[in-house]
Amino acid sequence: MAASINDQPVLLHVLTRKGKGYPPAEKNPAKFHGVGKFDIKTGEPEPSTNKNTLTYTDIFSKTLCSLAEKYPKVIAITAAMSSGTGTAKFKEKFPHRFIDVGICEQHAVTFAAGLAAEGYKPFIALYSTFSQRAYDQIIHDVCIQKLPVTVCLDRAGLVGEDGSTHHGAFDISFLRCIPNITIVSPSNELELQSAIYSAFEHNGPFVIRYPKAQTIGLSLPTNPSPLPQEGKLIKEGKDALIIAIGSMVNPALNAAEDLEKNNIASIAVFNSLWIKPLPKKQLLKLASQFKKILFIEENSIAGGFSSSIIELFVDNDALQNHKIKRLGLPDNFIEQGSQQTLYKLLKLTSKNIQDVLISLIK
Repeated sequence: MAASINDQPVLLHVLTRKGKGYPPAEKNPAKFHGVGKFDIKTGEPEPSTNKNTLTYTDIFSKTLCSLAEKYPKVIAITAAMSSGTGTAKFKEKFPHRFIDVGICEQHAVTFAAGLAAEGYKPFIALYSTFSQRAYDQIIHDVCIQKLPVTVCLDRAGLVGEDGSTHHGAFDISFLRCIPNITIVSPSNELELQSAIYSAFEHNGPFVIRYPKAQTIGLSLPTNPSPLPQEGKLIKEGKDALIIAIGSMVNPALNAAEDLEKNNIASIAVFNSLWIKPLPKKQLLKLASQFKKILFIEENSIAGGFSSSIIELFVDNDALQNHKIKRLGLPDNFIEQGSQQTLYKLLKLTSKNIQDVLISLIK
């Protein structure tokens, strides 16, 4: 090496070997990219107690591949996360219609905008937390031009062990204010499948957010249809109303059913499904029927889903002696921990929901 290199450029070429020092990780680095508890001797994960092993990512992958078989204009794009986002299978089946742009979400969105302008139907698969990097491109390159680009936000909500950098806590808050955008948050695999078909048929920017979680075990139709343009009242009730979105719909329903089974309260549950545009007529009608309302979302409460509905109520003079409570992610960065631990900590379990409802009613 030269005696002095202070006056000249220096290039270091470093070869990264993922999993270096741990043979199971060296052999299969993708498997250890985001990992929970595992046997350190074998590298095998702890067996799951859930018999249904399909995740929302699996459903997205299967549905997108099925859609691509029918329509050659469907393109899949990811930013160095083909295994994590489920687009690896798309790559195997349609290698010439799959693009991995590397760790550059900004380019992924702008590139998709170019494809959409030429008549293609691009689907960008990103982790929710990484979509923040492409905020400018989503606004300027997609939404201003009303281009049919679909952004599929995996890991929306709490991700568990990956920690505060990876929780998908803010996507509703920073996306819902953008004009021309459509945002949906399915609560089960059937709704996710339909959401993908809705995005394909929609002639404009479309966002689908779904959690890092196993599905609930519903059978999927071979000929799926797009989502209805409205939310769903999935349980009748008279004492109070829950308005929930996405991953919080099923815990809300469980809480309401338990309260009714124990003769404590009769709670209605509304699955909004649509974040933008909101199902306004349904929500305003519900506001006229119920004076006690609980909102639940797996997103930051600050500027999130519940904020959008309260804005709707205020703008339409729908709030008259209402009592409202909100559950969601607090205004701070969420620490590392298993998903179940964090749900308990943040009071987003079915039991916590029941406690809040009892407080709301009394």
